[in-house]
Amino acid sequence: MKYYSYDEFRKDTKQLLESVKPLQVDMVLGIARGGLTLAHALSEGLELRNVQTLRTELYDEQIKRKQITIYSTCSFKNIKKVLVVDDIADSGDTLKAVMEELILQNPSVEFVSATLFYKKTSVYEPTFWVQEADEWIEFFWEKDFSF
Repeated sequence: MKYYSYDEFRKDTKQLLESVKPLQVDMVLGIARGGLTLAHALSEGLELRNVQTLRTELYDEQIKRKQITIYSTCSFKNIKKVLVVDDIADSGDTLKAVMEELILQNPSVEFVSATLFYKKTSVYEPTFWVQEADEWIEFFWEKDFSF
């Protein structure tokens, strides 16, 4: 297991910002819960107030479920380009399912994805990612606030 600190997050988020800034997205969509901290940070860096979320359920702790569930009530009215954000493309099942569903339901919107971490064994490679992972990542927002 690798602990991922705030300082690493800050450095990697700045690097990710440099990659996604030229896209001029209209909205940041964070996948709850892992993508919420990154979505907020990116929206600040992009000076973009249109931040929305959707929730998925695929893991119970470190145990993967057989099927993903997506909960969403996002609005894409007058939106042309969306940055979909999660913390990691681990198996890739979550990001793949989310991206496929978003594209299917909103064919006139362009969706791009970004994560902090990507595993080569993932079934989905994000458009943008910063670090390659080969082990379980314990993010500071998961560990530092547990009592």
